[in-house]
Amino acid sequence: MPTRRNWEPWAVAVLLIGTAVAYLWGLGASGWANSFYSAAVQAGSVSWKAFFFGSSDAANSITVDKPPASLWLMSLSVRAFGLSSWAILVPQALMGVASVALLWATVRRYFGAVAGLLGGAVLALTPVAVLMFRFNNPDALLVLLTLAAAWALLRGIEDGRTRWLVLTGVFVGLGFLTKQLQVMLVVPPLALTYLLFGPPKLGKRIAQLFAALAAMVVAAGWWLLAVELWPASSRPWIGGSQENSILELTLGYNGLGRLNGNERGSVGGGGRSFGAMAEATAGGATPGAAMPGGMPPGGPGGGGGMWGSTGITRMFDSAQGGQIAWLIPAALILGVLGIVLRGRVARIDSKRATLVLFGSWLLTTGLVFSFMAGIFHAYYTVALAPMIGALVGAGAVSGWRRRENPWVRGVLAVTMLVTAGWSWQLLGRSDSFVPWLRWVVLVVGVVTGLALLVPRLTGWLAAVVALAAVVAGLAGPTAYAVDTVATPHQGSIVSAGPNTGGGMFGGRGGPGGRWDFAGMRPGVPGGQMPGGTAGRLPGGTRSDGAGATAGVPGQPSDGMSMGMGMGMGMGAAETPGGFGGGAGGLLNGSTPSPELTALLASGADRYTWVAAAIGSNSASGYQLATEKPVMPIGGFNGSDPSPTLEQFQQYVDAGKIHYFIAGGGMGGGMGGGMGGSGTGSSISTWVTENFTSSTVGGVTLYDLTSPRVQAGT
Repeated sequence: MPTRRNWEPWAVAVLLIGTAVAYLWGLGASGWANSFYSAAVQAGSVSWKAFFFGSSDAANSITVDKPPASLWLMSLSVRAFGLSSWAILVPQALMGVASVALLWATVRRYFGAVAGLLGGAVLALTPVAVLMFRFNNPDALLVLLTLAAAWALLRGIEDGRTRWLVLTGVFVGLGFLTKQLQVMLVVPPLALTYLLFGPPKLGKRIAQLFAALAAMVVAAGWWLLAVELWPASSRPWIGGSQENSILELTLGYNGLGRLNGNERGSVGGGGRSFGAMAEATAGGATPGAAMPGGMPPGGPGGGGGMWGSTGITRMFDSAQGGQIAWLIPAALILGVLGIVLRGRVARIDSKRATLVLFGSWLLTTGLVFSFMAGIFHAYYTVALAPMIGALVGAGAVSGWRRRENPWVRGVLAVTMLVTAGWSWQLLGRSDSFVPWLRWVVLVVGVVTGLALLVPRLTGWLAAVVALAAVVAGLAGPTAYAVDTVATPHQGSIVSAGPNTGGGMFGGRGGPGGRWDFAGMRPGVPGGQMPGGTAGRLPGGTRSDGAGATAGVPGQPSDGMSMGMGMGMGMGAAETPGGFGGGAGGLLNGSTPSPELTALLASGADRYTWVAAAIGSNSASGYQLATEKPVMPIGGFNGSDPSPTLEQFQQYVDAGKIHYFIAGGGMGGGMGGGMGGSGTGSSISTWVTENFTSSTVGGVTLYDLTSPRVQAGT
């Protein structure tokens, strides 16, 4: 291992402190970020039962649709420091710094100080990593845990001790409690690498892998077993499942359904595409009517239905490209270069093992993401960032040290030219975003690529060329990262960097990370404002579309807005600078007015739930504003059968729910026509027929404790 240089501690300090500043800067501007998870964090901070299960509300009506490991860390922070945006998001940012530090340490151990710093910098500046480490989705913890599993396995390859394999299994198991089967994408690369390069004899290597498997099962299985054995009558409904089963959630909605698209209870459940549903709604289908079954996929992007096109180029398209793909070509080329340069070294060579591990991990995860037909969001690609950083850092330094060979110089030059050309292409996808930068990157990249072909490149000239290569390679992602830091992000679907006209609905997560459905409306392509350009609304908030639907919040006024606006949260009135408003919807949390918040909080201790609303996001804003339980009928999509109409009526008769808030999630509003059996529509109908409505702060609500009225009066 190379001797530690005097400059290295300072360089590491700059890397980690710079990462911390970038991830913590202006963190509170994103408010509750993904209020779906923030509400669960609030619940877990006041109820240990909600903490254990990952319940959406402290009264434990239903859980989120993921295991609770990531919620545990944020809930403990809120318990310690009180409920605030910072208390929720700071643990995520610190996990980002820890991930960068762990990648630096891993790559440095085998390839030296420069390689470690370069790998850490690539991870720190990857746009989607900047986004996820400043957001409250489970992906931040998943990245840290999978990276820790890779680190532990590589330590095991050094000395062959079983304890490292057991630790690897523990990290994978904890990853399972973070995002279920997604963590399994790292298992084949881990197992393959140890089988190929582990020091013991083959039989013992296999036995050690079974020990790792056992540790993984124990680390994840204790919680699964507890949930499965816990009497269903005394625990919350398992959100995302249709049968109240954690095993169903694991194997279905969060498992095989992600691969084949048959996600019962999801927004596009049963293979129906979002495009088909939008077409049916625009053509006159009424809210609450089930969508026609058997429609072929036809949503944006074609092959992947509403989640975009599937195929080998998916990671490079307009939705994912700017998030993660800047250095994927370079990582693949440099990874192969590094492996080739190891030559005929011993089988247990740790450097080759490192390159094979991260390379096979990148290929496995990238190919699964590229071809999965189920729910897919651009921010999932943060899982690829550590592999890209490791391969670029290790491969580039390995090639640089052997640049006396003409063919190695040729590979380095090609890598630089490909990277510069690809960055030029990515930067060109947004006409208004620093248009000069793409030309600077291209010119510097081409000149640097040609310079790399020069024999005997030494001294200050070599230092200048190396620096120019780093600048050309990282300028594009750095610009996207800066834009991401400067822009607040809110909602369930967010993306990094500027609007590029791609993505699930034609662009980035609009104002504060929200999605606008203009791309679904006739005559307004790409989810952009008329004329094809994204705009800025008063207060500096970004708008990627035609804006909100006019009308009463939560009560859409036209065909397309009725079907999509109400369900997705775009039917509510929007306010410049904040872009909350109304009853919320499927993708965005509610933003209650002070008047409505005060009403809900009044006498709240007399009720189990101060209110009920269809969909977790609709309920989340009210719960976060009052810090009192709000029942999310139907869970995230509004399509879970929790509670049933009969159960809801019993709660009302017992005086456990004060208000019912109209509007909300798409799944419930469509009566389970989204691939689930949600009862939101029947509950909503029963409430409107038997209770008197009122409007407070632009939101329609029903007092469930007031005298009933006769249906039709």
